[in-house]
Amino acid sequence: MPLSAPADREPLHRRAITMHGYRRTDGLFDIEGHLEDTKSYAFSGLDRGTIEPGEPLHGMWLRLTVDEELTIVACEAATDFSPYAICPQAAPNFAALAGLRIGPGFTRAVKERVGGSAGCTHLREMLAQMATVAFQTIYPVRRRKEAESPEAAEAARKRMIGTCLAYAPDSPILARRFGPG
Repeated sequence: MPLSAPADREPLHRRAITMHGYRRTDGLFDIEGHLEDTKSYAFSGLDRGTIEPGEPLHGMWLRLTVDEELTIVACEAATDFSPYAICPQAAPNFAALAGLRIGPGFTRAVKERVGGSAGCTHLREMLAQMATVAFQTIYPVRRRKEAESPEAAEAARKRMIGTCLAYAPDSPILARRFGPG
């Protein structure tokens, strides 16, 4: 375990999020996410009655279909489990994300389209992580373009500078990846 030993404790809540990136045969990419919340104890919900230990309180799916430029071509959401009967009605609204590009301003644009009562907090929260999975999924395509084009390599370098410790402006990692700049 990479963290220090915890104090004695009792598990109460578990959130599991899984995400996968796929290359499609039509040249697009699917980024899929699943979120599941469970409790270690039984409790009473307003619309579902008793929710037993381990039974999902939330069970939600999200699929982004993106192109090589990280533009969302389609977005599909589904809610299998929710605390309230009304919650699944938010899922179709996520189709409004089509046309957005994952990049600067993405979170703001998501809030404009499916923020507040137009969407679902849990599905929206998944989108930031799905954006990262999209970058990781498309990485081989971008690396190939960088290898073929000095302009693409310089654009990638500019995008990466300052985004984390490894890509700090004076980082040896930045120099090793892109050369002196």
